[in-house]
Order: sequence, then C-alpha cells, then structure tokens
Amino acid sequence: MAGKCSSGLVPVIIFGNVVILLCGLALFAETIWATTDPYYVYPVLGVTGKDDVFAGGWIGIFCGFSFFLLGSYGIMAAVKGSRTMFMVYLVLMMIVYIFECASCITSFTHRDYMINSNVIKNQMLTNFAVNNTSQGIEITNFWKRIMMERQCCGVDGPLDWVNYASKFRELYSETDYPYPLWCCKRDSNFQILNWNGCRVGLTDYLNTEGCFQHIGHAIDSYTWGISWFGFAILMWTMLVMFATMYHYFTM
Repeated sequence: MAGKCSSGLVPVIIFGNVVILLCGLALFAETIWATTDPYYVYPVLGVTGKDDVFAGGWIGIFCGFSFFLLGSYGIMAAVKGSRTMFMVYLVLMMIVYIFECASCITSFTHRDYMINSNVIKNQMLTNFAVNNTSQGIEITNFWKRIMMERQCCGVDGPLDWVNYASKFRELYSETDYPYPLWCCKRDSNFQILNWNGCRVGLTDYLNTEGCFQHIGHAIDSYTWGISWFGFAILMWTMLVMFATMYHYFTM
C-alpha cells in the first residue's frame, strides 16, 4: 500500500520540479540583471563597504542555474523511479538550498543598512568634490550623474548642502555656490536654465527633490529580485523536497 500511495506523488514531484527549473531560470536572469547594476548605484554601496547586496546576487546566479539543472534532474529521477537518483537529487538540492539561503540573507541584511538617508548623506557630504582619492572621485561622479539625470539635489533636498558641513562647502563659499551646479534645472541640451535663479533657490530653476528615493528604489529593486524572489523559490523547493523525501522512504 505504501508503494501505491507514494507513486501518486510522482506527478506532484514532476510538476514541482518543472516550477523549480522555470523559477531557476528566472532567478538566474534576475540576478544577472541586478549584478550588472543598471541603476549605477554600486559606488554608494562599495564606498560604504556594504556591497554584499551584489555578493548575494553572484551567489544567486549560481543558485538559479543550479535550480534549473536540479529541477531537470528531479524530473528524470521521478520518471525513472530510481532511489539512487532521488538520493543524489536530495543531497545536491540541500546544498544549493543552503547557498540560496545565504544569498537571500546577505542581500536583505545589507539592504537594511543602506536604506538609511543619514548613511548616504554622510557619505555624500564627506566625499563629494574630493578629487584626490578614488572614493572621492567615484562618489563625486555618481552624484553628478544622478542629480542631473534624475533632476534631484542632495539626499533629502538642496538644504543638505546648506545645513551641514561638507567638503563641498570647504571648497566653495555659500554665497557663490550654495549648491552644486548639478542641482540646477537644465534644458534639453543639459544647459543650466538660469544660474542666478538657481543660486538664490527659485524653484523654477532649482531641483528641490532629494535623490534618496531614487537610490532607495534602485537598492530595493535589486534586493527584491535577489532576496524576496529567492525566498519564494526556497519555500516552494522545501515543499517539493518534503514530497520527494516521503516518496523516497515509501518506495
């Protein structure tokens, strides 16, 4: 009777592994997308030393491809009904499962540290306009690009450059340059509309929105793909592994 009951799990195991291999391909593609950093926020994470969001992504690439291979192998094991193949499947799946757990945890915990405007603001104030260190150059170029492309200024807004001490303020007086030039609104040719209007803080000529939401959105996008999607795959894989183990012990 046990053998007949367990044989009913074969279609379930096959279906479960089809889902795993498809999700593995999706995770593989998602983590490649995240590690290529399409939003170009790596300098912010790298300089802070919290770039393990990307480390989790590299682990996720390995796990995604492994889930695809093991899902295919699990289907073969179920079709052939081989106890040896089932054992190999369970052992390898457990190893990949542990690695994917590490990927999810690593990315999510480091994301929590970076989704903090004070951390990013302190980094910006300390490194922006510093041209004699690699970190300063990286952060300066990052903020120039994001402020011009996203039409934002500072972390929380233009007052970040006025209310806080910074390397930028040490180099430029508040009268001449209250904000970096990249905070000013520009025309379609990226030329400043009105520098004097921008300097005195007229909203028609100064970007008043902070950049933090754009940075946070980018990091959240990476974390969702690496951690939350990976976590969903882990929950499904756990159910499939339980079904496979039950089938193995009742064959």
